[in-house]
Amino acid sequence: MKTEEIKVLTEDQLADELAKLKKEQFNLRFQKATGQLANTAQVRSVRRTIAKIKTVQSLKAATKAKA
Repeated sequence: MKTEEIKVLTEDQLADELAKLKKEQFNLRFQKATGQLANTAQVRSVRRTIAKIKTVQSLKAATKAKA
């Protein structure tokens, strides 16, 4: 998911997407531990998307606090 796509989401959508990605991250870690993970780059991609969402959430919160 690109940053531009994340910025247009509402706060509720961001929270839902974050929860979905956290579950996916857990499943990927579990697959990696059991040796079933085929695409190891997916772990990095999910981790970075989580970071993007958290960044956008904090920016929206800071903007809301100023207003």
